[in-house]
Amino acid sequence: MMSESSASSAFLHLHPRVQRWVWKQEWTSLRPTQEQAAPVLLEGKRDLIIAAATASGKTEAAFLPLISRLLFEADASDKMGVLLYIAPLKALINDQNERMELFTEGMEIPVTPWHGDSPLSGKRAFRKKREGVLLITPESLEALFVNHGQQMPQIFSRLQHVVIDELHSFIGEERGIQLQSLLHRLELALRRRIPRAGLSATLGDMSIAAEFLRPGHGDEVHTLISRDDSQELKIQVRGYEQRPPQIANKELQVLDESGDEVEVEDTTSGDVIDISRHLFKVLRGSTNLIFANSRGNVERYADLLTRAAENMRVPNEFFPHHGSLSKALREHAERALKDQSRPVNAICTSTLEMGIDIGSVESVAQIGSPFAVSSLRQRLGRSGRRNNAPAVLRLYIQEPQLTPKTALQDRLRSQLFQAVAMVELLVEGWIEPPRNGALHLSTMIQQTLSVIAEHGGASAQSLWNALCEGGAFAALGRADFLALLRQMGDVGLLTQSSEGLLLHGELGEKLVNHYSFYTAFNAPEEFTLANAGRIIGQLPIDRPVNEGSYLIFAGKRWKVIRVDMDDKRIDLTHSSGGIPPTFGGEGGFLHDVVRQKMRQLYESNKLPSYLDRCGHELFRQGREAFHDAELASNALVEEGDDVLLFPWKGDVILDTIVCLLREESISAEREGLAILAQKTNVKQLSEAIRRIISRSPISAEDLAKPIENKAREKYDHLLGPRLLAKNYATRYLDVSRAFAALKELT
Repeated sequence: MMSESSASSAFLHLHPRVQRWVWKQEWTSLRPTQEQAAPVLLEGKRDLIIAAATASGKTEAAFLPLISRLLFEADASDKMGVLLYIAPLKALINDQNERMELFTEGMEIPVTPWHGDSPLSGKRAFRKKREGVLLITPESLEALFVNHGQQMPQIFSRLQHVVIDELHSFIGEERGIQLQSLLHRLELALRRRIPRAGLSATLGDMSIAAEFLRPGHGDEVHTLISRDDSQELKIQVRGYEQRPPQIANKELQVLDESGDEVEVEDTTSGDVIDISRHLFKVLRGSTNLIFANSRGNVERYADLLTRAAENMRVPNEFFPHHGSLSKALREHAERALKDQSRPVNAICTSTLEMGIDIGSVESVAQIGSPFAVSSLRQRLGRSGRRNNAPAVLRLYIQEPQLTPKTALQDRLRSQLFQAVAMVELLVEGWIEPPRNGALHLSTMIQQTLSVIAEHGGASAQSLWNALCEGGAFAALGRADFLALLRQMGDVGLLTQSSEGLLLHGELGEKLVNHYSFYTAFNAPEEFTLANAGRIIGQLPIDRPVNEGSYLIFAGKRWKVIRVDMDDKRIDLTHSSGGIPPTFGGEGGFLHDVVRQKMRQLYESNKLPSYLDRCGHELFRQGREAFHDAELASNALVEEGDDVLLFPWKGDVILDTIVCLLREESISAEREGLAILAQKTNVKQLSEAIRRIISRSPISAEDLAKPIENKAREKYDHLLGPRLLAKNYATRYLDVSRAFAALKELT
């Protein structure tokens, strides 16, 4: 417990009620980050980023001084201010609401969670009293602007501070630029600057996070970085050779369409069964997180592990957790993890990567190579938080069986080398910097319509001032801004009054009045899954589902008894057969540094000590294939009628090189860690590369024009050809670095 003599300067400046709360926690002292953050936040003038691992006390570092400020103001004026907390997930808001209610108990501070599932009574009470802590998502803040735009200056008249949780998750995304725009518009409505505090995982380049938090003034943002290098780390990377299932895919499709039940063990590859058996053996009886990289994998492993428990007649400790499950099923898994009274294993996607408070887990399992070192670090941060226990990570990597016809990419064992590269970079402390700089014109369309809804109309100049000049879309030039407004008029999003005021057109009105308008990102059309009238989740259908067919969902097996296309509903009954559904949307772009680390591993003689026996053998095979192909000195390797090009760069550069080669009439595709140039030879490909680098670089916009699938974000389909190409190029292409990579090869 903190004694009076050990009480720090920061502690003594907190409000007495907050001091009493700290005493009740029996803390011996404030953590260094909490000490350093307190004076900045109590001052209430500067922007601040607190970067630290999960469960490092960064939430308290923000709230101890900011709640103190609310209380000090209430003491001085009998009126309490507002603290605005913004989080990316409803679950995180619900979790934070529980924590805040315990924190503020007896302090007479209203705490209001505000998202789509929150009670209307709490929202009405906040709009009436306008005080305390408001916990909200970007989408709900958007809804406030659209539905109560004229009242925003009154609703937030006493706003003191904005806190953005999981700041790193917003950077470079549609929701991120939406949030930047909303915060800028809020300051315009209030006609004053509101200090911002960002809570973030540690990033490779914190200056990017600072610039995100305060666009145009990132150098003025104060940054606190907590690095705890004292925790012991235990890692094992396990290798598995893929073995085909007993029933082939063609036979499986016939059985499924005929309505015959199929045992999942007969349809599952042998390596997946081996992994599930090892997970069951080492994790049962303790609490762990199992990250499976995709919702389909979550369902497959949840089913196998649940069946293993049933076959052994022991209580099931394995539960699925992903975004398509119903809220009730997700919360059941979260409560079980928090309970700590019995062992629980959650098989999950990135849904449990963020800072929802689930307590400490003993270990983290990762099936398949992760997409980013930052993601691996976030996941590992869940482990070993109790009693200075080590953080434990098990990686399960599958590679194809080798035959005389196995392609070079598979012989290189690239998935294993990618996983090992990420582990090495994790230990070195390297993390990907966020990719920034996209125009996000889809979100610009949304924000334009939102500003018009907020004010009941807007001039072109006022839209420019609110969104571009000093706003979130400062990278958009005036000519492109005016071109976008004209395009919005052409497609019916905007119309103009006789006074020159821009208003919603017919399509614009329709979009704004639909509940989905508040989200800046694309939500796929989904079917509701129900059993006996109970909703169990949402399923994006990526393969045919017929009455009488079988599937696995929520870790259980089901038979489809009815498909209602009009209501987008599938009714299910329990079954013993099933196939995991196919989900879309998983994946990511690998960074240059990961590929460069992979090359170093191929060229080195060092054998990582944390590989198991099969992992060692797969690693040896990959290194042998690398040397046999002479990849240390050759970037181009002929394979049959094709050529593989190895630039050892990240996916964005590889995609750009693919586009450049297509301009030279080379049929090319990104394939794994290389580029596959089809129906050509080394001489022809080398000549094409020389032609590319001998002339002035083509603009990224022109390079994007031939690409068919450029519409990636929600309203991209409403952009004209030129703006669509420019928008795509800013996010997915990097011509200058692609040119540099090609020059390195010559």
